[in-house]
Amino acid sequence: MLEYLQCKKRAISMIKGYKNSLIYVEGKGIVKTNLSIKDGTIDNIGDDMDTAGFEELAEGQILVPGFVDEHIHGAGGSDAMNGTEKDLETIAIFQAMDGTTTFNFTTMTMEKDIIIKALSAINEYLSKEHKDGARAVGVHLEGPFISKAFCGAQNPGDILPLNVKDLDDFIAASGDHIKIATVCYKPGNEEFAKEMLKHGIAPSLGHSDDTAEEAFDAVRNGFSISTHTYNAQKGLHHRDVGTLGAMMLSDSVSCELIADLHHVCADAIRILYRMKGKDKIALITDSMEAKGLPDGMYQLGGQPVVVKDGTARLENGVLAGSILHLNEGIRNVKNVLGISLEDAIDMATINPARNLKMENEIGSIKEGKKADFAIIDKDVNVYKTIRDGEVIYSKE
Repeated sequence: MLEYLQCKKRAISMIKGYKNSLIYVEGKGIVKTNLSIKDGTIDNIGDDMDTAGFEELAEGQILVPGFVDEHIHGAGGSDAMNGTEKDLETIAIFQAMDGTTTFNFTTMTMEKDIIIKALSAINEYLSKEHKDGARAVGVHLEGPFISKAFCGAQNPGDILPLNVKDLDDFIAASGDHIKIATVCYKPGNEEFAKEMLKHGIAPSLGHSDDTAEEAFDAVRNGFSISTHTYNAQKGLHHRDVGTLGAMMLSDSVSCELIADLHHVCADAIRILYRMKGKDKIALITDSMEAKGLPDGMYQLGGQPVVVKDGTARLENGVLAGSILHLNEGIRNVKNVLGISLEDAIDMATINPARNLKMENEIGSIKEGKKADFAIIDKDVNVYKTIRDGEVIYSKE
């Protein structure tokens, strides 16, 4: 809770820039250089500039792009489904503790009117300027168009068949702010897929019992993301590689990954990396309201959740989201795969930025992009988070 209060204490002035500091610059890697900020954007990068008034990072600290979490349900005791501005603000503030500067509010399968209420509240939140915390850019609609066989921690009684009218009702309630929609797609629902694409929604295959052929059909109809890959998906079998196999084999698909080492083991991460490479994996938290809080009893979608020993589970033992911080996921992937810090960071920055179709604004440090940064060390501990050139979280 102390860190929550620190997040609330915003800087009283904008940062002008950084000098003689280690910076992860797009196309160059981590280099010692200078960076200037103007009107919340990156103005210039290089050695030839006036650095008067610039800050210099401490020894061992690195300026990297602000992290992007395309899939998060809650944090700090709040859930996106609660439908209040206070809850949404709390989630945004807690996100900043991770080094995250951009994220989606993620809904889940509940009664339609409850989803409508949550989407309306998110739309209202997005219509206002919020200085505190990470930047919310839209919605990840996870359900209710999913498989009962692979519903995970979502209530099977509230699942709906694919119906364009219901989808349009959700789009309208959100103010056309749905960025990603998790769906169990079945052949014959081409109009449903077209409606998502018409509204700029990235279709994501998840909570799916699809055979490989059904999943390949989804990809042919515009599905470009795999929701929390491995989890709540029909798995590999040598006579039908299922949803999971199809997602791994489809070069156009970006695979979300909850790298907490509870949802997936180290070898599963290694297999996915060999299949997809660093450019087609997007690290997510899928965190629920207990993120940032002690072990105990919490809720997800009205269902009781036990948080203990680093996991969040329904009373029947099913994993119910996570309590993962995104910087921890980056650290885990880096250590498991033995890859460079830059490659691990890309999985939580430019890759999800592409999924959100925002790669020209966020996701890397380049002149003209938003001045969104995390200040970390080689072990991905977060010291500060900067959004639009202003500090939104400081560990100090």
